[in-house]
Amino acid sequence: MLLLFDIDGTLLRGATDAHRDALHAALRAVYGIHDPRSPHIDPAGRTDLEIARAILLDLGLDARHIDDHLDDLRAECASRYARLCPRDLSQYVIPGVSAMLAELDERPGVHLSLVTGNLEPIARLKLLRSGLSHYFPPGQGAFGSDEEDRTLLPAIARRRAGHDGRTYPRAQTVLIGDTPRDIACAHADGLRCIAVATGPVPADRLADADAVAADVPELKTLLGSWLTASS
Repeated sequence: MLLLFDIDGTLLRGATDAHRDALHAALRAVYGIHDPRSPHIDPAGRTDLEIARAILLDLGLDARHIDDHLDDLRAECASRYARLCPRDLSQYVIPGVSAMLAELDERPGVHLSLVTGNLEPIARLKLLRSGLSHYFPPGQGAFGSDEEDRTLLPAIARRRAGHDGRTYPRAQTVLIGDTPRDIACAHADGLRCIAVATGPVPADRLADADAVAADVPELKTLLGSWLTASS
């Protein structure tokens, strides 16, 4: 079974300040905008580049101009985050997550991976400094630097988890996230999704998921039952 975890709101909570500041600083540096803050844009569940595009379009920038400088934005945002990220993010790991990942990692036939809107260098640094990186090996997962459209990420993660040119099967893949956009991207790829109400979205807004967990202990129980049923 391939388990695709979101990061912010699912594994970590409250570790987004430096990430937001890095993206805003990169937008100022690359596009020359004065104030990138926008009250009209909800970032939850979006990819970094989708958030950036929404901000820039809201400020009236031309879509072609945005596209011409996206590579510069990726590099600048990752560089800024490396400078702004606290050296220790362990206090932001949601209670119960470390123990759950350790147990899943020991379970035969279970593969842990990622689907996150974070640019990959940002995601990797968050996991490293939170003490979770050893559960998610390089070369696996899908990130906001792979595609701006989050619905395309699960297929990328399954392809990277496959062997001998075969993509990891949909029927043996589960996505775990905390927003309606996580649910939507799972279902767009034909995957089952467990939503967990550990992020900014209450449980009643996650009802489109195949199952909803109120917290990490309930998520652990759900995953255990699904894994047992699939074995």
